[in-house]
Amino acid sequence: MAHEKNHDYHILNPSIWPLLGAVAAFVMLFGAVQYFQDNGPWILLIGFVGVLYVMFAWWSETVAEEHAGDHTPVVRIGLRYGFILFIMSEVMFFSAWFWSFFKHALYPMGPESPMKDGVWPPVGIETLDPFHLPLINTLILLCSGAAATWAHHSLAHENNRKDIVWGLAIAVVLGLIFTFFQAYEYIHATFSFSGNIYGANFFMATGFHGFHVIIGTIFLFVCLLRVLKGHFTPESHIGFEAAAWYWHFVDVVWLFLFVAVYIWGG
Repeated sequence: MAHEKNHDYHILNPSIWPLLGAVAAFVMLFGAVQYFQDNGPWILLIGFVGVLYVMFAWWSETVAEEHAGDHTPVVRIGLRYGFILFIMSEVMFFSAWFWSFFKHALYPMGPESPMKDGVWPPVGIETLDPFHLPLINTLILLCSGAAATWAHHSLAHENNRKDIVWGLAIAVVLGLIFTFFQAYEYIHATFSFSGNIYGANFFMATGFHGFHVIIGTIFLFVCLLRVLKGHFTPESHIGFEAAAWYWHFVDVVWLFLFVAVYIWGG
């Protein structure tokens, strides 16, 4: 009776995953530095595989906890707060790239001083037409977000498994199409990452967004697999909810990128 649980909180058992995750992330970062120094990509790849393994194993345990009934209403509130804080940290991450872009666009570096004779975009940069492929990608990503919302509504309010599957499948396919078009745009861009501040800002901002699109697509695909296995209920679907929030965050960031970088900055 002394060990009987009489509260709604879930007390976690000691876990090795936070330590392994930190070690794998350090190895990946160290490998990236070595790769930039032309020492090969192997340490980077080893760390990256380690990070992927930790993510898979750790989240598998989280799914098992949900099936065991450990995700009580109180626990779900804590998980939501934690994910909201994560999204806020992502907002600040992208704010850094927007800050850099606006700073150099408003005060372009000139030949004599930082605020004299500078032009933006820099001389020789041929910017991308925002109303061609970028506009198409904007519509694709918005449609993908609408499909994810449809799937979330079908789960939370109707528990219509067929519509959930269709909504998630459409969202995932559109996310893959967006990534393909983004890669196509990068290949055919007339400027590169190095040699000019415009290219550096452009590829860092849109590139990190593209990386988040890939993560979000995987997130939604995992939710699709879980739905096909009968996971999630209208009362308990915190993993699905987090995926939908993350995907909408990716949508909003792209809208800012499209308006600021492609239209205004071009």
